[in-house]
Amino acid sequence: MDAGASRPAADHDQVAVIFTGGDPVPAAALALVPADAFVIAADSGLHRVDPGRRVDLVIGDFDSVDPAALDAAVSSGATLERHPEAKDQTDLDLALRAALRRGFTRVVVAGGYGGRVDHFLANALLLGSAEFADLAITAYVGTARIIVVRARADVDGHPGELCSLLAVGGPARAVRTTGLLYPLDGEDLLPGSSRGVSNQLTAPVATVTIEAGTLLAVQPRFGGT
Repeated sequence: MDAGASRPAADHDQVAVIFTGGDPVPAAALALVPADAFVIAADSGLHRVDPGRRVDLVIGDFDSVDPAALDAAVSSGATLERHPEAKDQTDLDLALRAALRRGFTRVVVAGGYGGRVDHFLANALLLGSAEFADLAITAYVGTARIIVVRARADVDGHPGELCSLLAVGGPARAVRTTGLLYPLDGEDLLPGSSRGVSNQLTAPVATVTIEAGTLLAVQPRFGGT
């Protein structure tokens, strides 16, 4: 492990943002991330950090990142956490664990799809993993936004915008919604079911609550992008 003089994690109200490799995230989505967010770059996600943001931690096996970019990040105060290429976790998994260790409770993931369907599916399921139940996670993947719902979440957007609700890791029990065209009132959603696909917002803010389980609220064209 190489250590630079990075700043410590701030109080728990601060957000950690994890930049991953893959397709760029629209600037409009990145503008929603607080300017003082603690920045974690997961390997080649270092190349996706928007200009002007300081990188606090770069983590991964560094098999797909420019060494010159790593050197520049260290010179600016980033810490490097190096892992072997033959490892059991994806770089995003390692980054989420790093956020947990530092005491963060809110995480934004930026990136994560670059044509590898297996990586995308693994990372999408990872967001809803029980291991990260203590994190409030929102992800921006290409033009989409994914909000992990564990008890309640507000889903903002434009009326008419698509929003799919997908159960992960087991049944999502007693799902209730407001502000969606096809409301749910205490229904269960099961993994692998298409019951929650292609709903639509009817208000600027929809609410989703569940009594048990985990949902991914997916807006495939977030903000009309």
